Formats: sequence, structure tokens, C-alpha cells
Amino acid sequence: MTGGVPMRRNRKKKLRLYDLRSTVCCVVFMLLAATQSLQAQDMLPGFPRLQEAMADCDTLCSYGQRTDTVTVPFITFPATFRELKENEITDSLGILRPFWEKLRLLRLGASADTLRIVHVGYSHIRGHILPRTAGDLMQRTFGALSYTDVGVNGAFCLTFTRPDRIEKIAALHPDLVILSFGTNESHNRRYNPMLHYRQMDDLVRLLRDSLPGVPMLLTTPPGSYESFRMRRRRRTYSINPRTALAVQTIHKYADENGLAVWDMYNILGGTRRACLNWQEAGLMRPDHVHYMPDGYVLQGELLYQALIKAYNDYVR
Repeated sequence: MTGGVPMRRNRKKKLRLYDLRSTVCCVVFMLLAATQSLQAQDMLPGFPRLQEAMADCDTLCSYGQRTDTVTVPFITFPATFRELKENEITDSLGILRPFWEKLRLLRLGASADTLRIVHVGYSHIRGHILPRTAGDLMQRTFGALSYTDVGVNGAFCLTFTRPDRIEKIAALHPDLVILSFGTNESHNRRYNPMLHYRQMDDLVRLLRDSLPGVPMLLTTPPGSYESFRMRRRRRTYSINPRTALAVQTIHKYADENGLAVWDMYNILGGTRRACLNWQEAGLMRPDHVHYMPDGYVLQGELLYQALIKAYNDYVR
């Protein structure tokens, strides 16, 4: 008898818990039914009004999700290429953002203006293959885009610090200026990093005075050899050790003066492999300074790939 009392109490507690759960379920069901009767569709997440969304951010914010990326091309390198690094543009300050925004609007069809890139430099640019490869690929991807190369054989930065050449570049009304120098500066066996720095500064200041607000991208030289002839021996070649110094100077100037950099030299092997990669692949000319057409095509494809990666980073 005494053992039966606790058992009855336990049954009563279980019944009370069951009744409580049933009551809660009924209340929840009634609330859900009432909510469904007030809505004809699923609830949408809250979204600020357009004016509020645009108040403290750039134009991109008003478009919501950024899905207008471009497929990054895959590049096959010759088997001799080793010690490669990620092919990317360094732009920690976002100097190129105005250009990416114009490019995005062009791709969306929201801009009817032709976007203009002007590529200035030495013989690698004067040969046309590198810039035209990159330019043709950019045009196929984005449509109304012009890519003009302005190159002079044997050019230094100093070569373009003439008023007539600055006026020629400004007359093209570029949205982006790409500057490719460094090979000829580094071939001077008395190469002076401070002098190279000042020459870059002279050119960039003149361009900024003529093209205020236009972003600039510096590129580094791909690497080259210097030649010498020993007594009664054939001409021999050795890797130019000053190229690495010129690359460091270009980076220093870009960091201190707000420019972006595409470092082809270090991307393709740096001091250890930049020259050997090209030479062993048979992509350098006999002078060991200039490149075979296929070499320039590869460089143009790499520049295009780097531009697309940077563009995608912006629109994501």
C-alpha cells in the first residue's frame, strides 16, 4: 500500500507535464496560423531604402550582391618554368578602384563610354605584342575598351619627361596608365637607385599634373642578361644582377607614392629563376634582353590574368 502512493504521484506529475506541453503546442500552432493569414508569401529580410544604402558607401552598395565576376583564364607554362608565385597586382591602398568601377559599369552595360588604357614603356612595349595581347583579351571580355601602347626603343623613365610626350599621353584621355620601365635603367653598370627613383618621380608628377585622378599601374621588368667578351673568346652572357635592385626601387616608389604594381619579375621566378625560366624555355632572343613572340604573348596573357583577378577581387 505504501509503495503505491509514490507511483500515483508520479503518474499525476507526468499527466500535468503532458497537459502543459499540449497547451504550449496549441498556442504555438495558433500563432503560426495567425501569422500565415497575414502574409501571402515568405517574409523577406529587411533591406534599407536606396537612399539610405547609398548615403555612406560607394556606388557598388546600391547594387546589392556583386555577381559580375569574370572567369580567370588558366595559363599553361612551359615545363622549364619553376618557382612561380601568385600572379596578382599589389594595390593595398585601392588606387585602382576607380578604374575597376568603370570597368564594372562597362561590363554591366551601365556605361556607354569607351574605357581607355594607355600602356607606356620601352622596347618590350614598342614591339606591340605584349600590350596588344592583353588589350585584345580585355576587349573581348569587356567590349567598348581601347588599349593603346606608347613605346620607345631604349626608353628610360626620363625619355617620357618631355612636354610633347606627356601631351601625347594626355591626349589619349586614359582611364588607366600602365608604366613599364626598369630594364634599360638596370643595364647601366653604374645604376643608381636614387637616380632611378627621382626619374620615376619626375615622370609620375608630370602625368599626374596632366591627368589628375587617373590611376597608374607600374610593372617590373621581366629580367635580362648582360653581355661581355673575354680576350680572344666569344661573347658570353650573365644574369644582370641590377634588375633585382631596379625592381626593389619600383616597389619602394610605388609604396611611397600611391601606385599599384604588377611584379612580373618576382611572379616568374625572381633573382633565382626569372631569367632562367625564359631562357631554358627558348623564349628569349639571342641578345638575351628581348623575347621571342611567344614570350611576349605569354607576358600579355599574364598581365590580362592579373587584371582580371584584381577586377574580381573588387566586384566580389
